[in-house]
Amino acid sequence: MPTSAKPKLPFEVWALVAGGFAVALGYGIVAPAIPQFALEFGVSNFAASAIVSAFALMRLLSAPLAGWVVGRFGERRSYTTGILIVAASTGAAAFAGDYAQFVVLRGLGGIGSTMFTVAATALIIKVSPPAARGRVASLNSAGFLLGGLLGPVFGGVVASFGLRAPFIFYFFTLVIAASIVTIALRNSSFAGSTSAGPTHTESVTFKTALGVSQYRALLVSVFSFGWASFGVRVSVIPIFVAVALNGNAAVAAWVLAAYAAGNAILIFPSGRWSDTVGRKPMIIIGMLVLAASYFVFPASTTLWFAILVMFFAGAGSALVNPGQQATLADVVGLRNGGGVVAGYSMTSDLGGVLGPLVAGAIVDFAGFGWAFGVTAALLAIAATVWIFVPDSRRLQTQHQ
Repeated sequence: MPTSAKPKLPFEVWALVAGGFAVALGYGIVAPAIPQFALEFGVSNFAASAIVSAFALMRLLSAPLAGWVVGRFGERRSYTTGILIVAASTGAAAFAGDYAQFVVLRGLGGIGSTMFTVAATALIIKVSPPAARGRVASLNSAGFLLGGLLGPVFGGVVASFGLRAPFIFYFFTLVIAASIVTIALRNSSFAGSTSAGPTHTESVTFKTALGVSQYRALLVSVFSFGWASFGVRVSVIPIFVAVALNGNAAVAAWVLAAYAAGNAILIFPSGRWSDTVGRKPMIIIGMLVLAASYFVFPASTTLWFAILVMFFAGAGSALVNPGQQATLADVVGLRNGGGVVAGYSMTSDLGGVLGPLVAGAIVDFAGFGWAFGVTAALLAIAATVWIFVPDSRRLQTQHQ
């Protein structure tokens, strides 16, 4: 149950947030350069965009392996290994001699990215005080958000040294992130390495977690959230801006920036509300706000209306995300749950992969209204599922 006193956050939380910020900053710099660099090899626009899909696909396929690795070797070692795999593949990609090499190296990066993501999430769960899980989740999200916002700002400067420069820069930010977490958690009882052993050796499997109603509801909501926020938002919305509003890439960036602004304003209050009011109300309200936003968005006839709608969508996202991460922490508790975290990550990635493909096909056959309507329906279904399950905070006393 929530307490009136605000628990002090462990040092490990701040180290993980700093590491996440470094990763997001570097990725924000390199992401715009990836398809442009691919075009340097003389390939088609489709082949250039497929680089992004290759990374996402390898993330999706390697999630079960990442869960096993985290369970077998511990979170800290898996975090460091995963992030160094991404660093090595990214640094090597800067010197790729042809398109095939670039694809393979980005694919390897996807494997390391999944390992890092699962381990980082598992670590955040372990270091979060039970009464502050929502607050830690919002702080962690804010670190990634800030890094993602600053990345493109510095990206133009870095890219002025050539399209290979962002990959070198990202290599160094990844090494910095790995160093921060490795040093900060080297003596931590939370870190779960096989040499020292985690404080809590009890484990929870993916099959066991599926027996928990809150985890099943969580998988539904993270799939819908991944479909909308990680998929449709970054793929179909820029197309809508170009086709319906006659906007270029810069205009689309303003629309997406409005989403980030809405997210930034509520991300910290949302974490506190998740710890006091509950995970369930925040997720339901946030999902309904997102559903309404995506349903209304194709009715945008002006840029300002589109920006306003995306601002509200970002606010809805801020309500949902900390609650979902806190729910995952409630389900796992202080047990080892690499497979449970991997299932969460894989479901989100699946939504992110299918969203652009299905929504894009619907746009071609039926128009933008139907594509955004289907997305809104998925979000509304997720909100409905959560109505019928208890708040996950009741699990806190069972798994500590």
